[in-house]
Amino acid sequence: MRRLRHQAGRAAAAAGEDRKAAAKAEAVSAPDFSDPPARPSTPANAAETPVPVAIQDDESLARVRHSLRTPLNQIIGYCELMLEESLDHGYAALETDLQKIHTAGQQLLALINDTLAPWKFEAGAIDLDALRLEMRTPLNLIVGYSELCQEVAEEESHQELLPDLQKITGAAKNLLSLFESISFPTRIEVSPQPTFSPSAPLGRRFSAPAQRADRDDLVERAVQGAAILLADDNEMNRDMLCRRLERLGAKVTEAENGREAVSTLQAKNFDLILLDMVMPEMNGFETLQQIKANPHWRDIPVIMLSALDELEKVIQCIEAGADDYITKPFNPVLLTARISSALDKRRLRALERSHWEMLEIERQKSETLLLNILPRSILDRLKQGENMIADTFPDATVLVANISDFSQATASLPPDETVDLLNDLYSQFDWLAELHTVEKIKTVADTYIAAAGLPVARPDHAPAAAEVALEMLKIIKKEAARRKVKINLRIGLCSGPVMAGIVGRKRFIYDLWGETMHTACLLEDLGRPGFIRVSQSFYEKTRDKYLFEPADRLTLRGRGELDTYYLTGRNPRQLSNLPHF
Repeated sequence: MRRLRHQAGRAAAAAGEDRKAAAKAEAVSAPDFSDPPARPSTPANAAETPVPVAIQDDESLARVRHSLRTPLNQIIGYCELMLEESLDHGYAALETDLQKIHTAGQQLLALINDTLAPWKFEAGAIDLDALRLEMRTPLNLIVGYSELCQEVAEEESHQELLPDLQKITGAAKNLLSLFESISFPTRIEVSPQPTFSPSAPLGRRFSAPAQRADRDDLVERAVQGAAILLADDNEMNRDMLCRRLERLGAKVTEAENGREAVSTLQAKNFDLILLDMVMPEMNGFETLQQIKANPHWRDIPVIMLSALDELEKVIQCIEAGADDYITKPFNPVLLTARISSALDKRRLRALERSHWEMLEIERQKSETLLLNILPRSILDRLKQGENMIADTFPDATVLVANISDFSQATASLPPDETVDLLNDLYSQFDWLAELHTVEKIKTVADTYIAAAGLPVARPDHAPAAAEVALEMLKIIKKEAARRKVKINLRIGLCSGPVMAGIVGRKRFIYDLWGETMHTACLLEDLGRPGFIRVSQSFYEKTRDKYLFEPADRLTLRGRGELDTYYLTGRNPRQLSNLPHF
């Protein structure tokens, strides 16, 4: 009886109560869609009737859609939240009426989509008077049933439901007051444009508990613990989304506009951003552009939320970097699924980035190993696809150094000490070569081979090799004294043309050939321990900068005798002319 009496009273005084409730409701004032023509003043107690206003631009049409769908999103959203909670908290007495409110909300959405359908734009104008009349009945039903639910909630001590029911009532009254607003248009005149319709409602999704449980479990695992930034200027929209996401285990931070969202991003890290399109100060699209322009934020997935459904807006946001675009009122299953999908993509991108970083570390390790056997310029040529690398250098210097009496000196040493000695010596030689930009070629047992002037030519290759050789003698003497072993170096230096290239397929090496290489080996082999024996060609290039002593002539097969010298040190009068490293 109470319900019949309540509905009868609602039907009898619908129009008057709507206007009074709208004045008292906590809703925002109706937006001004266009500049209405001047009209004569009316008595204070006279009802204002809408003045016909034609909309001739797409932006005004977008404002109409946004103003109609925003309160409708709140009605459907809060109703779905309470329907879902009714399964867990036993609100059986309210479930039927809540389902009626939900159905009425879906009817309103269908009316709006049908009235503003693209094919109707071909007529050149849309009459909104019919929409007013058709929407009034379901809106009055929503107001009536929501107020009735408030009474039942109070009677059964479900005080926690009252705020949501009051928000549904307020949103419905806002929509009614919007229709009564003098600024609401009666006609829409627009050029044809494509639209993007929201996904069709899935009907009652609460009748398959097993499927719902499986779905919610997957979504909850994806959303659990995720840090989400929600930017929307409408408090009720934020409240609905926060509650839904927090029930899934997300940590939601709210922002009232784009500027506040950007400021929040500077202070905290987030896994996902939900952006409303229409906001004051900085709208959603401008905020999206700032986010994607920042290298620290550009990888955060962004989902745009809006009551605007123009295909052009969707494309604009996707091209600017948005991961998804959802129109209001959104289907809760679709919304949570897309949020879950965006978070999964972020995790996959993070995993992919981690794998790439690991691959990069391994690549750098491999490159470091390759640089131990190949010059960098040769390695770069291999990377560029060269299969055969063989070059002739018309003028370079080859250094060959052998540790004399090494076998006898280390015969009594254990293997680890022998290896440690060689490693220590060769490491210091490598450091010298790198310091003087001389290329280490290879080590063969107790012989160290290097070259200056290749694979990158340089005019001062002979002095560079001389500096390395002199410092090598100092190192071997120091190590012999420290380790108390009788070892020394024989070093041979020869300048001239050299051939160089890579040999081998699996275990390749960068090696040298030619008479210059052969002569350097002979000079080392026939030299004296603790001395640097050099060729005539090397002597001619460096005799003004270094001190030399004559050595025995060297007989070469097919070339006759060759004058040789011992390099004994730097020329004190030419120290300023020596190469600086």
